[in-house]
Amino acid sequence: MQRDGHDVARGLEVLRAAVAQILLAPQVAVPGGATILLTEASVTRGPASTAGRGTSTASGGDFDDADQATSSEESEAERTRLIALVELARTGDADAFGLLYDHYQSSVYRFLFYRTRSVQLAEDLTSETFFRALRSMNNFRWQGKDFGAWLMTIARNLATDHFKAGRTRLELTTEDMSAHDDATEGPEATVLAGLTNEILLGALKSLPDEQRDCLIMRFLQGMSIAETAAVLGRSDGAIKQLQLRGVRNLAKLMPEGIRE
Repeated sequence: MQRDGHDVARGLEVLRAAVAQILLAPQVAVPGGATILLTEASVTRGPASTAGRGTSTASGGDFDDADQATSSEESEAERTRLIALVELARTGDADAFGLLYDHYQSSVYRFLFYRTRSVQLAEDLTSETFFRALRSMNNFRWQGKDFGAWLMTIARNLATDHFKAGRTRLELTTEDMSAHDDATEGPEATVLAGLTNEILLGALKSLPDEQRDCLIMRFLQGMSIAETAAVLGRSDGAIKQLQLRGVRNLAKLMPEGIRE
């Protein structure tokens, strides 16, 4: 689930283009007064992800689920290394957990940053995520789920609990979130020129939690359908529909001047 090579700016551009496509798409009326977008199928595709999954028979301690160990890393050597580190960490090896922290910290932080849009809060929740993971390593079971997906689930739950508790009001600042708007050629150029990343990211926070998290993981994190499904506890098909609904709802949240 390491995504250091993922181009976040490119992910934002793809998301902007998907929203623009919804805004510009021809619509047809159906009985009951509803409308159907003619290009719905095209927005079920997020940024390409070639992450593969691998299994290992690595074992550690008295755990009996090593045959279900999996990793989404592209490199077989890296999959084997991470699975072995998890097995060691489950036995209480602090050094092994430290190496897992080094590998997954940036991915967890980036998710929390886009989820909260606050550097300080993202840092605090990232620390809490790994603290809770360390405390719960003895209880971790593979169940065919990538270790990174387990960490992301902890992070997501922490963010949800934080906002439910209403402990803070978050504001977007220039320092916290810089836009990556580039000139765009083609028929959508006019719409994209008005649809800035700042507007897009501001609208993200108004989406239902699952839709927002799905779009962050798919576009800004570059996670695959399968990886996102593992974190959200949904099927691959459900994630595709969730992504579609999220993009359509983002389009509805755009300012009137853009939607006209």
